[in-house]
Amino acid sequence: MSISENTAPPRTALVTGAGRGIGLGVTRALLEAGWQVAALDLEFGAEAESIAAAQQVTCDVSDEGSVAWAFDTLAGFLEGGLGLLVNNAGVADPASGPVETLSLDGWNRWIGTNLTGAFLMVRSAVPYLRDGQGAIVNITSTRAAMSEPETEAYAASKGGLTAFTHALAVSLGPDIRVNAVAPGWIATGDRSALRDQDHAQHPAGRVGRPEDIAEAVLYLAGAGFTTGQVITVDGGMTRKMIYAE
Repeated sequence: MSISENTAPPRTALVTGAGRGIGLGVTRALLEAGWQVAALDLEFGAEAESIAAAQQVTCDVSDEGSVAWAFDTLAGFLEGGLGLLVNNAGVADPASGPVETLSLDGWNRWIGTNLTGAFLMVRSAVPYLRDGQGAIVNITSTRAAMSEPETEAYAASKGGLTAFTHALAVSLGPDIRVNAVAPGWIATGDRSALRDQDHAQHPAGRVGRPEDIAEAVLYLAGAGFTTGQVITVDGGMTRKMIYAE
C-alpha cells in the first residue's frame, strides 16, 4: 500500500490529559497553530480557560466505557478524519514506594492510565487516523531508560509505552505514523520555586517547560518521513555523566 505524497492530514487533533501540565501546553500550542482540538481529561479546572477554544470532554482513559463514550461524543468532530492523537494522560507522580509493599491496585493505577489508556485511545482512534492519514504522538518519559529508586510502576508503564510506539509504527504504517516524545524534568507549576542548581544541572541551562514538549509534538505532527522514533526532550540530562563528589 502506498500513500499520496500530496495528501495533507486534516488539522484536527485529540489530546488526552489536556486539562493541566504538559497536555495543557500541547493543546494551547496546537490551537495557536490553527488546529481544531478535542481535549480529554478527568476534569477541567481554571487552567483550562486558556484552551476554551478546544472541545473539552471528560474522560477516564483507563476505562474502556469512558473512552467509548468520549468517541461517541466526538463523532461530529471526527467525521472528516483525525490528523493527530496525542496520548499524554498519565499518573504524573513516579514514586510508588518499595516494590515489596506495592499493591496490585497501586501497580495497576500507573499501568492502567499510562499504558492501557494509550492502547484504548489508539484502538478507538485508528479508523479516524487512517481516514486522515494522521499521526500518533505518545508522551513517554526519560524514565523509560533511567530511574530513581522506588519508581518501578511508572518506569514500567513508560517503558511499555515506548515499545508500544515502535510496534504501532510498524503495524499501522504507511497510513499512520507513530512517534513518541520522552520529556525529562518539565516544570508545570511555579517556576520561581526552582533553585539555581535545578537549572544549572541541565546542559541546556534550565529546567524544561511544557512549551518545549509542545514544540516536539508539533514537529512530529508534520514530520512525514519520521515514524517509530522517540525524541528525548530533557535539556541534555540523559547525556550527562553524574558522579557523587
